[in-house]
Amino acid sequence: MDLKIENRIHIIQGSLVGILTVQGVIIGASVFGDTSIIINAALGGAVALALANCAGSYVTRSAKEYDKLSRLEKPLLRSLDNTKIKKLTEKSVLVCSIAMGSASFIGSLIPILPFILLETRHLEVSIGLSITALALLGIYSGKVLKQNTLLHLIRIAGLGGVIILVIYIVFLIKTGQPIM
Repeated sequence: MDLKIENRIHIIQGSLVGILTVQGVIIGASVFGDTSIIINAALGGAVALALANCAGSYVTRSAKEYDKLSRLEKPLLRSLDNTKIKKLTEKSVLVCSIAMGSASFIGSLIPILPFILLETRHLEVSIGLSITALALLGIYSGKVLKQNTLLHLIRIAGLGGVIILVIYIVFLIKTGQPIM
């Protein structure tokens, strides 16, 4: 697969995971009602998620790429250390890892913004903004993959909406009271 397309897919995945994970943290922290607690919990989750996604991408991408290198070395009967192929592999692993971690962090900021910028209706706006961002990710995903953008929009925004609803219902059941 083309490295540019693969990096864009990492950006889509990281953003989606960032938005939904931090939205879950926000819904969970909203039971406390204190905006500063919500912001701090969400930012802590955003940083942890970004670093974990960067590290996870690095580990899995390294394993995949270095396996490819070792498969190339066997028929060549030589090491590919200090070659252009090895340098490109190292660059690919690093770029993909940074793309995933950065996209996770940037996506994580979307549901947090209403708590920083608005005086009221934080959670409602946060959820609406998150679903809107997921819809835009769906459109972007369709364009990147040269597939039906409406289908990608519905798939990503729909799945995101269902996930947010499940999180909300879990906390509604746990606390016995609506969070919004």
